Amino acid sequence: MKYDFLDSAMLARLGSLPVETRMPMLGNVAGKHRSPHRGSSVEFAEYRKYVAGDDTRRLDWKAYARSDRYYIKEFEADTNLRAYFVVDCSGSMAFSGQAEAKVQYARRIAASLSYLLVNQGDAAGLSVCTDKLHLEVPPSRRPAHLDRLFSTLGALEPSGETGLIPALHTIAEKIGQRAVIVILSDLFTDTAQLTDALQHLRYRKHDVSVFHLMDPLEIGFDFDRPHRFVDMEDGTALVAEPTLIAEEYHSALREFLKNVRETCHDANAGYRFVMTDTPLEGLLRDFLMGRLRKAKH
Repeated sequence: MKYDFLDSAMLARLGSLPVETRMPMLGNVAGKHRSPHRGSSVEFAEYRKYVAGDDTRRLDWKAYARSDRYYIKEFEADTNLRAYFVVDCSGSMAFSGQAEAKVQYARRIAASLSYLLVNQGDAAGLSVCTDKLHLEVPPSRRPAHLDRLFSTLGALEPSGETGLIPALHTIAEKIGQRAVIVILSDLFTDTAQLTDALQHLRYRKHDVSVFHLMDPLEIGFDFDRPHRFVDMEDGTALVAEPTLIAEEYHSALREFLKNVRETCHDANAGYRFVMTDTPLEGLLRDFLMGRLRKAKH
């Protein structure tokens, strides 16, 4: 593959795992995912009483023999899905301390899952956001569409403050049909505003997953001498002795991570905390397997 953020061998190994939804979807072509509407696929859903005009071929004669009443078998309708990958491209996503830059890790996740989705006949789209930019590549099922999506991902250059919150509200309002929304961000934003945005997506019945990306250095805070710390989004700087602020830093970090987890849980959004030195294949395999188990329930 011509894009260095794609691993063809890894994608071949993951290709046997489908990308499933955690909830029924709405699509415009026949597909493999559950729909909220009833149809005639192979998976049984429930019985209901026969009413005039129903297709008599769906009568359950065994149920009639037991109860002397007519019942219709209903099945889950199958549909295709659309997935939107929302990539935070604010300045902090350029940070790389003890691993690759967060934006590069996000790029690899979005590209890999997009490839797997289109390869199974579903649609993938991209939404890139900063405080000044909200760039969208509309979802498509066409394999040729992937080149545009990959080119956009390859050109990402993080800058400025985050525009994640307004981007999520825009997506919630703009997407008329249920969709899979995958958020790739370090979530350096106001937690209350993030709560509102995720609840907006939940209200619209989207299937939301959050990859919370952080560098190991941001977690460990392993500095042994005074440093000048620069905010990569607004440019403000602070000179500090790390050993004097480490305890306060870790306390604030624990509170931040706790609030983010609870926010995602309350909005029924799948949450994964990911350090950017995590091997990608294992992460994606766990993600796909987890969704597969939920889709069967």
